[in-house]
Amino acid sequence: MGQTPNKILSASRRTDIPGWYTPWFLDQIQQGYFTIKNPYNKTARRVDARPENIHSIVFWSKNFGPFIKLQADRILTDLGYKLYFNFTINSRDSLLEPGLPKLPERLNQASLLCQKFGPDKLSWRFDPICFYKINNKGLENTLGDFTMIADAMAKMGITRCVTSFYNGYKKIEARVEHLSSQGNPLVSFVDPTLEDRQKVIRRMADYLGGKNIKLHLCCEASLFAGLGHDLPGEDCKIKENACIDGKLLKHHYGGTPDTRRDYGQRSKQGCKCTKAIDIGSYEDHPCFHNCLFCYANTGIDTQIRQGRQ
Repeated sequence: MGQTPNKILSASRRTDIPGWYTPWFLDQIQQGYFTIKNPYNKTARRVDARPENIHSIVFWSKNFGPFIKLQADRILTDLGYKLYFNFTINSRDSLLEPGLPKLPERLNQASLLCQKFGPDKLSWRFDPICFYKINNKGLENTLGDFTMIADAMAKMGITRCVTSFYNGYKKIEARVEHLSSQGNPLVSFVDPTLEDRQKVIRRMADYLGGKNIKLHLCCEASLFAGLGHDLPGEDCKIKENACIDGKLLKHHYGGTPDTRRDYGQRSKQGCKCTKAIDIGSYEDHPCFHNCLFCYANTGIDTQIRQGRQ
């Protein structure tokens, strides 16, 4: 019989734990478990988080500052945990991401993590790509700082960039209306054509290729299928992404992580992630970065709900 795989913890697709909930996370680690709730039926279960039962922890964040300041990386590695980082760095513009530190500070955080863990333990997410209008005027996008950030990442030794295009949700419409009613600019997201998306992705991949960075698409199956692939295997400029990749984590750290495909994610849309346990909560862990395009529960969403009560 094969050995039972060790769990991979995801912290978290549902909120920014390093940015807002590092003390809570470390407290639960000290207790040796997390109590997680199913976001749909609200049933709770306990997850054993002792290091001997965890292969690795994948962190997702736009701001690792509090995580680094509290020395969470040192605390966790001293306890025996193996870490991987999904770090989203998009722009210096605060219109769509108002709650973030300045871009140079975030780039410095990425550099520190690369120095401590190696650039192969950090995946740079430039995500999502947004096209939008401000007060119904000319078309804008979030690509303005892409080459500058790519240059900085290449100097750090980063070799993976993950991207996708904006997907709309009803809660985002409510945020836009709420902020506009308070005197903020009216942001209207625009869905580019498939041809325009393909052009953007090819330009990004070409630029990154000159920096030894490969472009990976997150949940963009139809876009990926339409791009065409003139280079096979590892030489292909554009790949589909597994943001949590048990095989990659096994390559980095050995051991027996779970490498089964996670079909509970958006597999039909192209998600290639392997199984992991997400310990974040939309309900209990709102994110106060207040990114306008985010599918998670933000502080703005909480304000809107309270105003309707």
